[in-house]
Amino acid sequence: MDLELRHLRAFVVLCAERNYTRAAARLHTTQPSLTRTVQQAERILDCTLVERSARRFVLTSEGEDLLAAATRIVADVDTVTAELRLRAVVSVGFSWLLPDEWFTAVRTRFEELGGRVGIHRIDDPVAAVAAGRIDIALYRKDVRLPAALAGRSIGTERRVAAVSARSDLVSGPAPRWRDLARYPLVVNTVSGTTDETSWDTGESAREIITCTNFDEWIELVAADRGIGAVPELARTRAPHPGVVYLDIPDAPPSVLRLAWRSRPAPGRSVQSFLDIALSS
Repeated sequence: MDLELRHLRAFVVLCAERNYTRAAARLHTTQPSLTRTVQQAERILDCTLVERSARRFVLTSEGEDLLAAATRIVADVDTVTAELRLRAVVSVGFSWLLPDEWFTAVRTRFEELGGRVGIHRIDDPVAAVAAGRIDIALYRKDVRLPAALAGRSIGTERRVAAVSARSDLVSGPAPRWRDLARYPLVVNTVSGTTDETSWDTGESAREIITCTNFDEWIELVAADRGIGAVPELARTRAPHPGVVYLDIPDAPPSVLRLAWRSRPAPGRSVQSFLDIALSS
């Protein structure tokens, strides 16, 4: 067995405290465990580090030499570890309409702790997390996550209808959610928040027009191929001259979610970001 950083760290703390009980408490271990660690280091180095016969804590000359070297090594490792953690970038992927207010608050708190966040626009962020291309996915579509991923709802968003500027819904009376069930529906199958199952009782012969991203979706709505429904922030974040966003008072809200890899467990930076994000 080779000498490891845990041996050096334990020895440095023991020398600082000059007492096994206090050193064990500082290292969050037991006194017998600390004693075994020091004795293991002595066997590896084939020398005595601490005088066994002394009534007080006394280092041998070999112990003094190791303490000087170990103090430098542990300090150097702690310094470079802290510097590298500050460089770590947590990559967050989203498919469309990043919720600015929430995200800005989370990113600000995380960066105040020394972290950095990378933002990536991806059609299918959940698949990107599963493939290891990003750390965290922000998504809205209710999907079954792969076994290696964990997910959590972080809030809801008010939903509005999106219709063509030429639609009769623009000039007619304000519709209710159930009224929309008789119109053809444009569905973003990858990241959309609304599909035919969003209505309890829809038209059995309802026409469904599918696409795979937001850009296609909004152009199909503008072309009057069908209607859709999206979070309200689309009104300001994704204006389109051919699309009108209508308030639907009884529209069910859309759910905002995060997904991340839980196996293996997330690293320290990702976990720190999650702790902030899930408490905001």
